[in-house]
Amino acid sequence: MKKQMGVWRLVGLGWYIAACLVMGILAGIWLDQALRTAPLFMLIGLALGLVTAFTGMYRMLAGVVEDQEK
Repeated sequence: MKKQMGVWRLVGLGWYIAACLVMGILAGIWLDQALRTAPLFMLIGLALGLVTAFTGMYRMLAGVVEDQEK
């Protein structure tokens, strides 16, 4: 049962990364349109999405590895 939980965490990892990136980019585009600042906030949103995605990915994978070691 524990192996299945690890597998589902890994399956969800791709969706998590995609969601972080898309939400960051869309928020940046919305701010760019509202403030008329071409690609500035889109790039900031992309950067924040990447940082969030990789931080979450590290935490998820650390949890899977920890569960596998037990």
